[in-house]
Amino acid sequence: MSDQQKSQNEGGYTQRPSPLSSSKNPAKTLCTFLLIFLILAGLTLLIGWLIYRPHKPNFTLVNAAIYQLNITSLPYMFTTMQFTVLVRNPNRRVSLFYDQISALVSYKGQAITPPVMLPPLFQDTKSTVPLSPVIGGASVPVSVEVANGLVVDETYGMVALRLVFMGKLRYKAAFVRTRHYGIYVKCDMLVGYKKGFVGQVPLLGSPDCEVDV
Repeated sequence: MSDQQKSQNEGGYTQRPSPLSSSKNPAKTLCTFLLIFLILAGLTLLIGWLIYRPHKPNFTLVNAAIYQLNITSLPYMFTTMQFTVLVRNPNRRVSLFYDQISALVSYKGQAITPPVMLPPLFQDTKSTVPLSPVIGGASVPVSVEVANGLVVDETYGMVALRLVFMGKLRYKAAFVRTRHYGIYVKCDMLVGYKKGFVGQVPLLGSPDCEVDV
């Protein structure tokens, strides 16, 4: 081979990319695609949350009735009560499902009625649903402090009670349903009641209901 041909071959030589460097391109492309997908998915979720972000429901106690409030023989107490509570869904685009909801009444931090299971409830957007559960009807053991406190409060004609709801809550937006969230509602009230009275009792002051989800 002549010197001229050698110089042409040397001058026209082009370095080929190594197999190792070319094999990195698909991986880099895949990583870029996944990154873009995650960013778009995050933006979609953020926009959806800003549009549909759910608010917890509101509970308002409007009525109370006491049919029985008797300490039969210590440590047992027999109580039957009924309450009317308005449950409001403040969301415009989100419906609510209530599952496994139970209700009970407590006094001085101790339950004086057994829990009562309520039927499942579906609540549409911007709606208000009344609940009027009858609670009690069975004997419950109580402490001496509770028994003595009730005797004193009945003498003065004012009894402080707490109505409690517990259960599970789900949100529904369009065709999407969330997982179950625990819901705990406590309504503190002061009622006008004296021993032996049967029927609707006045609510003294403005009962306050706190909702935790």
